Amino acid sequence: MSTANNRTVTINKTFDATIALVWEAWTQPEHLAHWWGPKGMKIDIVEHNFEAGGHWKYVMPMPDGNEFISEGTYSEITPITKIVTSADFKPMTEGVTLEIILVEKGEQTEFTFNVIHATEEYKLQQEKMGIYNGWGSAFDRLAGYLSETK
Repeated sequence: MSTANNRTVTINKTFDATIALVWEAWTQPEHLAHWWGPKGMKIDIVEHNFEAGGHWKYVMPMPDGNEFISEGTYSEITPITKIVTSADFKPMTEGVTLEIILVEKGEQTEFTFNVIHATEEYKLQQEKMGIYNGWGSAFDRLAGYLSETK
């Protein structure tokens, strides 16, 4: 069994926004719809039950008529600082855990995003598929949204 460290993709970023605003952007559907996913794509928030044990489901209609489905179940929520959820991104990635950690730094927020895979091999496959670029693009959208929303 590989260690969690060997199975984890980590992205760190500092947002030029308060921790309260970054938390809202991650936890409120009206905010999520503005930044989740690739630029130019519409996001439908189908379900967003933000509590431990609660389910979330977002659907992105694709130009070819298919749907890209993101969904999971929250397992841990520590108000304003941490979110842990299972996640499936169908049809590309399934069975990962997302860990969102926020740390207040004055008017900025340090953000750590961990994607924990079942195996090291799966993590390496996801890296080759462009996981850093995909999430990086979404977090760039989030940064832009936060600066517009302040």
